[in-house]
Amino acid sequence: MKIAIEGCCHGELDKIYEILTKAEERQGIKIDLLICCGDFQAVRNSDDMMCMAVPPKYRQIGGFHQYYSGAKKAPFLTIFVGGNHEATNHLWELSYGGWVAPNIYYMGNAGVVQYGGVRIGGLSGIFKAHHYHQAHFEGPPYSEDTMRSAYHVRSCDVYRLKQLKGHLDIMVSHDWPLGACHHGNTEQLLRKKPHFRGEVETNTLGSPPAEELLQLLKPSYWFSAHLHVKFAALYHHGDGSFTKFLALDKCLPNRRYLQVGKGGVGARDERRDEVLMGREDEVLMGEDEVLMEDGEDEVLMGEDEVLMEEDEVLMEDGEDEVLMGRMRC
Repeated sequence: MKIAIEGCCHGELDKIYEILTKAEERQGIKIDLLICCGDFQAVRNSDDMMCMAVPPKYRQIGGFHQYYSGAKKAPFLTIFVGGNHEATNHLWELSYGGWVAPNIYYMGNAGVVQYGGVRIGGLSGIFKAHHYHQAHFEGPPYSEDTMRSAYHVRSCDVYRLKQLKGHLDIMVSHDWPLGACHHGNTEQLLRKKPHFRGEVETNTLGSPPAEELLQLLKPSYWFSAHLHVKFAALYHHGDGSFTKFLALDKCLPNRRYLQVGKGGVGARDERRDEVLMGREDEVLMGEDEVLMEDGEDEVLMGEDEVLMEEDEVLMEDGEDEVLMGRMRC
């Protein structure tokens, strides 16, 4: 089963679907599932747009309304968690999860779904300590404050996820788990995002509740977004198990925001269960991984391949990318 992971969507569904469709055509593959890690921006109309917690200059209707109206249909089953820039009034209607459009499913404030034998958990929003132990008191009509606080993680939702029993293959959140930055190439992260240094050094970068879930649930994979940088880490739990963490960027040219892997339930391939902490911080999902970049919104395939280390192939053309690997859950 092919699973695509996307970072911050920011309403760019057409762009994301176009790239993945071209990847299918060029690779001769079928993508079964797309997981988006927040800031999805399911904006149906101008009222939704005015209830989105972003500066006015960033308020755009985006392309989601065409999928909501039925003018277009998502080519892949798409599931997503909420971020901190969403149409608050829309997702408030589906706090326990639900379909926002045909073939597009919101996981709610916190939820779990199973697809193709892969068990996927989700936690929406970002952590703010002063709202964490409060109830979800927000509702329409929203003020400038409540349209933001509505996407602050609450302890009641984290508690529900803590009741999960059995193995979790994938966990999705918008915020990074606290401390994840210390389990990858931290110096490279700081070269890309030097303003993170203070939070990294004081271990305040990320969400404490997400860290609690990471340590308790021990999923095989954890995917996040929010900080607009690609970062890979290998989180060892101290009992011989580990979680592969991958954060992805937002959907813009020359940004690393999309990864495609092959998912399936079964034993891990211990030979390749590792994180490559080198030039690109790529997570090795299986025996072969191919990195493809493109300047024309298409995936380059064919003969122009440059062999890198560990059977990794890099093909470049300047802008968008799709990572083709094997994700064993």
